[in-house]
Amino acid sequence: MAVVLASRQLTLYALEHPWARDANGVPVPPDPNQRPKPRGTWPGSALEQPDDTWSLRLDPAAWPVEPGDVVGDETGMTWTVTTARLHQVPGCPAVDYVQATVTRNPPKAT
Repeated sequence: MAVVLASRQLTLYALEHPWARDANGVPVPPDPNQRPKPRGTWPGSALEQPDDTWSLRLDPAAWPVEPGDVVGDETGMTWTVTTARLHQVPGCPAVDYVQATVTRNPPKAT
């Protein structure tokens, strides 16, 4: 088992979920140019993967985290969440975390 230590401060900008719907019932995503208010800032980590995606570890206080939410760090780097999962260890909440697969904004040019 590997331990990933917190190496940066991560801020979650969570979109409103579920999205509003138009007159036909189709979900309407929020304006991509308007970032939502931050939910909070917590210690976390960000690791770049070989396939150019990133794996973030967020404090469980950030939960729920949904695809489309944005995470930023203290350097100004941001990522868009593609998947997220809450990992909990019964009886040991000190090791709980949110694992998120994210893409960097903007994506790295190849």
